[in-house]
Order: sequence, then C-alpha cells, then structure tokens
Amino acid sequence: MKLSDNILKDLDSRVGTPRYDRSGLSAGILHIGVGNFHRAHQAAYLEDLFNLGLDHDWAIVGAGIMPFDAARREALATQDWLGTVVEMSPGKMEARVTGAMIDFCEVDTHAIIERMADPAIRIVSLTITEGGYYIDATTDGFDTTNPDIVHDAANPETPNTVFGIILAALQLRHKRGIAAPAILSCDNLPENGHVTRQAVEGLAAMISPRLRDWVSENVVFPNSMVDRITPVTSESKRVRVSEELGIDDVAPVVCEPFRQWVMEDNFPLGRPALENVGVQFVPDVTPYETMKLRILNAGHATIAYPAALLGFECVHEAMEDADIAEWLQQLMHREVIPILEPIPGEDYHAYLATCMQRFANPEVRDTIERLCQDGSNRQPKFVLPTISEALAAGRPIEGLALEVALWCRYCATQEELDDPRAVALRRAAQNSLTNPHAFLELTEIFGPLIDDAEFARAFETQITRLWHSDTRTVLRDYLDQEAR
Repeated sequence: MKLSDNILKDLDSRVGTPRYDRSGLSAGILHIGVGNFHRAHQAAYLEDLFNLGLDHDWAIVGAGIMPFDAARREALATQDWLGTVVEMSPGKMEARVTGAMIDFCEVDTHAIIERMADPAIRIVSLTITEGGYYIDATTDGFDTTNPDIVHDAANPETPNTVFGIILAALQLRHKRGIAAPAILSCDNLPENGHVTRQAVEGLAAMISPRLRDWVSENVVFPNSMVDRITPVTSESKRVRVSEELGIDDVAPVVCEPFRQWVMEDNFPLGRPALENVGVQFVPDVTPYETMKLRILNAGHATIAYPAALLGFECVHEAMEDADIAEWLQQLMHREVIPILEPIPGEDYHAYLATCMQRFANPEVRDTIERLCQDGSNRQPKFVLPTISEALAAGRPIEGLALEVALWCRYCATQEELDDPRAVALRRAAQNSLTNPHAFLELTEIFGPLIDDAEFARAFETQITRLWHSDTRTVLRDYLDQEAR
C-alpha cells in the first residue's frame, strides 16, 4: 500500500503507527537536513513523545538547501510527510510509521527564511554533516575565505548557505519583534553548539559588528550529543519493507535499536519534554560527546580502513574478523580510553563493548564504504584530538599513528575517493611511498600536528611498513606488542 495517512489503519499489525491525531499537530521545530539520521533519531524521539499525548505543538517542519532536498521533499509530500523507520537486530525487525514531520519548506531561500521567522518556530535544528560548518582545520576557527561565505557576507539578503539563511531569519524576527529561536546542531561535532555559534557569529561579523554583537547577546546554541547507527537504505531493504510489511515507502529508514541523545537544557522559548522519552538533559555535554566521538566514531574509523584494504564490504563482516575486532579493542584500551577524563556513572570499557556489539549487528548492514567517506573532515574530529592529547601527556601513539597510516594507505588505493579533498588526499597518499611525510603536509587536515616530531616518526614507521607489507601482518604486529 502506498504510504499515506489514509492507509495507516490498514497496515500490518506488526507496524507501529501514530497513536495521536496528526491533524492536531502544529509546528514548533524547523529542521534543516531531513536525511536518514534525522528521521531515525530526532523525529523518532518526538514521535515517542507525541504518542504519550504530550507536546503536540512541537511538530517538525523540514527544510533543505541542497539540490537533492527538492527530490526528497517531492517524494515525502506524496506520502503526507510520513516515514517508515525499521529497527534491525539479529533475528528481529521492528517497524513503525512516524508522523512527527508535518510539512517541508519549498527548497527556496526566501521561503525557508520566512518559515523560520514564524513565531511558532522556537527551535531551528540542523543535520548538515560534519563538513558543513566551514571550519578552518588549521585554526579550528571559522573559515571566512570560503567562497560561499564570502558570497553571503556580501549578499546577506540572498544567502546561499544555511548560516546565511539563519542570519537573515534572525534579523527578520528581530525586525518583527519576535524573539530568536534556539539553534540546535544535531551533527557529530565536538561542542557542536559552540561550532554552530562560531559559524553564525563569524558570518554575522563579516556583515556587521553590530549584527555579531546582537547574535551573541540574543541567540542560544545548546550543545548536544547524538548517536544512532543509520546506514544508507539499500534497495534490498526497501524491497524487504515492501514485501514483508506491505508498505510502499519511497524512502524507508533502517537503523539499529540503540539510540542516545544528550543535551544542554538551554531553550529560552521552551522545548518539548523529551526527558520523558529517554533524552538526557545535562549541564555539560562535553564529556559525553567526547566519549562518543573518541570511542564510537573513532572506532568506526579504526575498523574502516583496514577492513577496506582487506576487501570487506559490510561492517558486521569486518567485525567477524578476529584481527580487526582485536585491533579495535586493543587500540581503544591501550591508547584512547586512558586519555579520557572519567564521567561519573559511565564505564568506558563497557561503552566500548556496547559499541562493538552494535558494529557486529548483521541486520543493519552498515557499509565499510560509508565509514571510509569524508575522512578529511572526520579524522580531525574523531582521531587527531586523541593524538594531540596523548602526545601532551607522554602517552603511546603507535596504534593511533597506525590508524592514520591505514587511512593514508586507503586513500592511495582509491580511484574514486568520496571526500571533498579527494584529489589532494590521493596525491599526498601516493607520494608517501617515497616521502612518508607527504601525507602529513596536508596542513588543512593535520594543523599543528605536522610540526610534531614524535607523531611524524610514528607515522613514518607505520606507513612505511604498510607500503612494504600486507595490512594483516601490520595489524598482527601491533597486537603482538601487547602479548610481548
């Protein structure tokens, strides 16, 4: 059956459906970036809340500025903005249709600005990927030289970027006497609220110092930590949803059962009572996001590149390989977890064990290809900070250097590298065969680490071994160090 409001009552009894009247929902959140992760995470939490009969004035309005957003909007419009979310675990599939999104702005800058200026919108949230925040990797500051940002600073009334649109909407609300909404990043970034503030205020400063000061004084950017493995939905999963559940959904979402959301409680215009459905509101998100970024996200990177070099296609298959699973566990135990500050009530080793169990879930069928993409944005956030802190503390970095070397070796082998810096990465990685330091000379990625002699020595050792030996041998040599 073609998914729509009209067929909800006729769906298979195994499929959960909204237990509330969708006609009674009204918008409270405008979300930019209606991808799979958002629909499996933020929208799913709100669905749970609405099913409790609570906060029906916090429904989602979708928005997007990329070319593919127009196609997504058109597709979702045909099914009344509903979506199927399927949680997959070994031997089990749980599906439900979510109705928390009630509209999707036209993919038009002025239409989004106008909707964002609606007084009903009290939170503007974002999932625009880690690379969408215009961060200068050398300074970790805002990249004022990016052509898109230069355009928006010169043309604030016709912006091209998310942050230009947000600024235009904030100014329109101010002009109309409407208080500013909270701006909530839901991307995998350390201190994502601070990074979002940096982008908005950085662009505002380029337009007008007065505008920058106004944003600083009137707009809040809560930090949040989000987590749920949500791979690209394969055609086989779409077919399975259709054949087993009888749902014709243009864009079903497949994810793992696990999910987590930790947020700072800083929402001047109010917020949905998400604590009723498992969201943690804490004074400081930083320790939780650091745990997740350094163990789960860095763990994905740790297994991705050797798995790709060894020919694995799916994450769960790689986790069945004893060398890869042990490599992940030993790197985390020996070099990553000892650097982390303790969190009261949290056990890092137990968290790692949970992550490894999640990675091994065969039903999610997350791909190694997905984990390998966008390394130039992910490595500086997930792996390189641990290296910097380990060096400062005099801790070992041989395994961490090996992780970077595996990434380098992977970049050298790929004809089609899915990365915004693909050309420079591939060239530098291939040059590392004769000049091991060539890869580290990518200053926009490695920043101050390029001048650290100990890191350069460790990386040179590992990349040289990877060029002259096979991946499995190098991994086993690292593992054997623990035995010795």
